[in-house]
Amino acid sequence: MSDERAVPELNTSVPHPARMYDYYLGGKDNFAADREAAEKVVAAAGGGIEAARLIVGENRKFLTRAVRMLVESGIEQFLDLGTGIPTSPNVHETAQQVNPKVRVVYVDNDPIVLVHARALMASGDAGKTTIAQADVREPEKILGHPEVLGTLDLDRPMAIMLVAVLHFLRDSDDPYGVVARLLAAAPAGSYLVISHVTQDFDPEAASRGAQVYDKATAPMVARTRDEVVRFFDGLELLDPGVVQVSHWRPDGPVPYFPNNAPWVWGGVARKPE
Repeated sequence: MSDERAVPELNTSVPHPARMYDYYLGGKDNFAADREAAEKVVAAAGGGIEAARLIVGENRKFLTRAVRMLVESGIEQFLDLGTGIPTSPNVHETAQQVNPKVRVVYVDNDPIVLVHARALMASGDAGKTTIAQADVREPEKILGHPEVLGTLDLDRPMAIMLVAVLHFLRDSDDPYGVVARLLAAAPAGSYLVISHVTQDFDPEAASRGAQVYDKATAPMVARTRDEVVRFFDGLELLDPGVVQVSHWRPDGPVPYFPNNAPWVWGGVARKPE
């Protein structure tokens, strides 16, 4: 991996969404400010930290199921945007278990994430796994990044993963334009995978939780199902469409969650010929 390797200076006094997410998942790569902010989100949503971890875990299971299905459908390359601090099973672990030749590029704008990723993400013997430092708000820089160009064949179908990342883009960041520009560069037969926090099930609680992120390094914008469906305009949505992540092709019975959780929509779509 050829991009910047300097160890970043950590500001542990400001909550960071990637480290908060790590805390929700029961990880250890977080600090007091992250845990305090995460607990405020948990309090706003209700149900306690265990409920929050179950909900975040459902988002992770959605990612795993989507990746497995795509590899079984013939996809051999993945562009995972806003990857966050690595949490097993990762995209490359899931994909390369099915097909060891799968290639994966992780993208994140946070140098802290890159440090963790370089330490934990190892390529398989046949496939390749790498990470690029870039911002999802700048698709052209991502698509022209040396790690992307050196790992993926942009003339062949790929999966573009935007799992739990678009809700960190404000409307002023033009999230729909970002997705459209990424898809414009992907050939027919490529797939788009999205999960996104919503306010649909409890607007007041979702609003309280989102306000916590206003004091973090990135905001959170909870969007409605209709707004999430709009990201898939022009694509062929796979069954069962845009649903709560726990209901997207579950491996077994869907567990019960209080308060109509998880408050996360998810979907997978294919770019038509």
